[in-house]
Amino acid sequence: MPENLLVDKRNMVAIVTLNRPEVRNAFDDVLIANLTRVFEDLEKDDTVRAVVLAGAGTAFCAGADLNWMKRMAGYGYEQNLADAEALARMLRTLDRLSKPTIARVHGPAYAGGVGLVAACDIAIGSHEAEFRLTEVKLGLSPATISPYVIRAMGERLARRYFLTGEVIDAGEAYRLRLLSDVASKEELDGAVNALLGHLVIGGRAAQAKIKDLVRTVAAGPADDAMIADTARRIAEIRVSLEGKEGIASFLEKRKPGWVKQFEAVRVKPPRKKK
Repeated sequence: MPENLLVDKRNMVAIVTLNRPEVRNAFDDVLIANLTRVFEDLEKDDTVRAVVLAGAGTAFCAGADLNWMKRMAGYGYEQNLADAEALARMLRTLDRLSKPTIARVHGPAYAGGVGLVAACDIAIGSHEAEFRLTEVKLGLSPATISPYVIRAMGERLARRYFLTGEVIDAGEAYRLRLLSDVASKEELDGAVNALLGHLVIGGRAAQAKIKDLVRTVAAGPADDAMIADTARRIAEIRVSLEGKEGIASFLEKRKPGWVKQFEAVRVKPPRKKK
C-alpha cells in the first residue's frame, strides 16, 4: 500500500484515508493514480460492502499540491490534458463505485477536495469543515469536479460559488447539500458509524442497482422511455436471487441471508474483565 494512502478494512467496510498531512492531503499525480487504483480494487473486493473516505491531519483535502502545480506550470496542452483526464478518471471511478460511499469531512476541503466530497454518495462533516472552490482565484476553472459539485448544489448556487471562491462553512455546506449532515468533532465518527450500520445490512445488488437508478433518473426527463425503464428495473430485481430472498425473509419474519452474513463476520468488542 502506498504511503500517501491508508486502507483499513473492517466489518465489511473499507476506510480509505488520504495520508499526506504535511501538505493537508493535497493531490498530486501520484496520489490521484493511487486513489484510482484503490477504488478499482475495492470495486472488485466482495468482502467490502461500503467505503469511507477520510483525511489524516487537520484537513480533509486542500486541493492541488503546490509542487505539482509548479510542474504543471511548465506543461504544454497535451500534458495538461493527460493530467486532467487522470483526475477525471479518479473522480468518475469513485462516483461509479457500486458500493455506498461516505465522505468523512473533519476539516477543510478545497478545490479538488470538494470534488471528492461531492462524488461520494453521502458526506458527513464536522463543524470545523469548510469548503472553498478556489480555482477562480488562480485564474482557473473547476471543470473536472464540476459534474459532481453542480449535481450536489445545483446550477444556480454553483454559478455563485464557482465565480466567487467564497468560504463555505459547515452550516452553509449543509444548506447547499454538499454535506448530508453535520456533527461535532467528537460525534463525527458516531454519525458515520450509524450510517454504516444501515448500509451494510442493505441488499448488495440492490444498492448497486439503486445507485445506477438514481444517476439515470436524475439525468433525464420523466418521459415514456424513463417510465418504461423504471418498470423494467423493478421487474428485474424482483425476480433476482437477492430480491426473492428479501421478499421471502419479510414474509417469513426473519432476517435476510446477507444480514446474517454480516453478523457472522462482525467483530464483537471484548468483554470487560471483572
